[in-house]
Amino acid sequence: MEVFLKTVGALNDETRLKILNFINHQDEVCVCEIEQAFDMIQSRISRHLKILKEAGFLKVERRSRWAYYSIRKPLDLFRQSILEEIKHLGMEMPSLKQGCDIE
Repeated sequence: MEVFLKTVGALNDETRLKILNFINHQDEVCVCEIEQAFDMIQSRISRHLKILKEAGFLKVERRSRWAYYSIRKPLDLFRQSILEEIKHLGMEMPSLKQGCDIE
């Protein structure tokens, strides 16, 4: 029950749905690319990503100073069906601006 509630709770925010859909359409996305695509500050994006990761949707791989996000595999049937349903919501997808500014 707790896993179900955590999963459903992660999806009760439109921004998280859009981020999840965005990552699902990419193979792997750097956190800086997500920030650019959604025009949000790093702390806000990180909060959304943390919630989606804790809900079992995402995996993260750190490379140097950047974190790269992708859909966790294997994904259970419940989460797979959620991703399929999200595709049909007709949400506008931001464009991917590849590359991060290295400071």
